Formats: sequence, structure tokens, C-alpha cells
Amino acid sequence: MQTINCKGTLIDMSMPHVMGIINVTPDSFYDGGNTTSIRPIIAQATKMLGEGATFLDIGGYSSRPNASDISASEEIERVIPAIKAIIDEFPEALISIDTFRSNVASAAIEAGACIVNDISGGLLDAEMYNTVARYQVPYILMHMRGTPQTMKTETDYKNITKEVLFYFSQRIAEARSHNINDIIVDPGFGFSKTAAQSFELMNSLELFKHLDLPILAGVSRKSMIYKTLKTEPTEALNGTTALNMVALQKGASILRVHDVKEAMECIKLNHQLNKHQL
Repeated sequence: MQTINCKGTLIDMSMPHVMGIINVTPDSFYDGGNTTSIRPIIAQATKMLGEGATFLDIGGYSSRPNASDISASEEIERVIPAIKAIIDEFPEALISIDTFRSNVASAAIEAGACIVNDISGGLLDAEMYNTVARYQVPYILMHMRGTPQTMKTETDYKNITKEVLFYFSQRIAEARSHNINDIIVDPGFGFSKTAAQSFELMNSLELFKHLDLPILAGVSRKSMIYKTLKTEPTEALNGTTALNMVALQKGASILRVHDVKEAMECIKLNHQLNKHQL
């Protein structure tokens, strides 16, 4: 049985979980500016936890393509009040800090976060692995090339699935050498990948089960959906739900989403399908 240890509690990853996204940024691609003060942050957390989210992912640095770069101190100023407010309201909440900076991760864990979600897999901050190991928190290791500012130009692959799997084999070994115990892998849909490459990765997602680690799928309202459907992020919930179901069928352990209720429905229906397999 796969488990991760959050605040001394073992979370069983054999049944999929939902991670609700709370962006405390003014410029995120879908919900930028909606949750930049405490009252709407608490309202969003209340709604997501009430709908069944196991984790809340707090991010203060927009990683959409061409997003503005901000300082670590500004990122900390955005995320720490949000984390503290949620923990004050929901002391048992399992909060993930979405950052590639070790000092932001450290400040967030001190404030009550218990997972680090790193889009760079440790490649943008040499101290990240040491920080995660020091606090012994689960680590979400994502695949990306370059930075959020350059990733759109980093999409040249010969075989994207093989190259992403090789990347994970290297980064997992490096993380293990730093005594990081609980690792979750995220293929990074849309990060340094064209829409076609993201669909190719989704189609081969079951191969990532060979890593023997929980898999996070984060496709919520992304451009691979809304550009394919010739619509906008605000109209991409149905497409998100469709791909979340595919991800579950192929072995995803965590769905990282803006819309918790609909993701929970996918998990419940997928569970029924699995119960009735011949």
C-alpha cells in the first residue's frame, strides 16, 4: 500500500485524492486575483474541504507561461498569511506549498504547510532537497524544462514519455540520496510541453506506475483543454472532468483541480467502475 506521511498521519494513496488549488496571485491564468485577501481565501478553503478535498495547494508565484517573475520575499508575503489563516480556521487541513524556492518552502512549513509542490523538481533551487529532507515532508516532484518564463521554447523532444520517465528516474534517485522519503510524481502537463505532447503523456500515463510512486495529474482548465476545444479557461470544466477521468483510469493518485466537487464525482464513479471489473 502506498502512503505519505502528513503531520504524523499516514495518508493511503491507493484511493485517489483531490488537491484543491488556491492561487494567492493576481495573475494566475484562471483564477488570478480572486483569492488575494483573507476572506475569499477562507471561503475557498471552506468550500473545497467541504466538497471533499484532502489537500489544499497554496501558490503565490504564477507559473503560467510568460508570468511575471517576483521576488521570494513577495512570494512569502502572499502565501504565509493565507496558510496561517487556513490553519487557524482548519487546524487539521493538509496544506501543500506550491513553490520552487527553498526559503519559501521553509517559511510555509513553519506556518503550517505539510507538503512541498515543486514545479522544477529541485532544479531551480539547489537547497530545495535539503530543505524538504530537513522537515521530512512529502515532496511533489514535477517535470519541467527551463523556467515559467522560458518553458514555451523548451518543447523539443524525441520521445516525450521516455524522456520524462528518464528525468524522473534521475530526480527520484537524487531526492532519495537526500533522504526524502515520500515522493509524488507530476508529469507537468502544459509545462514545457505542447498540447499534443501533453495528450501523448496522458495517453501513456499508466507507464509512470512503474516508478512505484503516487502520480499527480494536474490538467485543470489548462490550455491543452481550452485551446483544443477553442474556448476559454472559464469554459473548460467539462473538458477537465473528461481528462481527470482518463487520468484516474490510468492510475493517477491525486487530481489537482480548481473544481473539487466535480473531481470527487470522477473518483466516486471510477471507484464503481473498478469494483465491477471482470
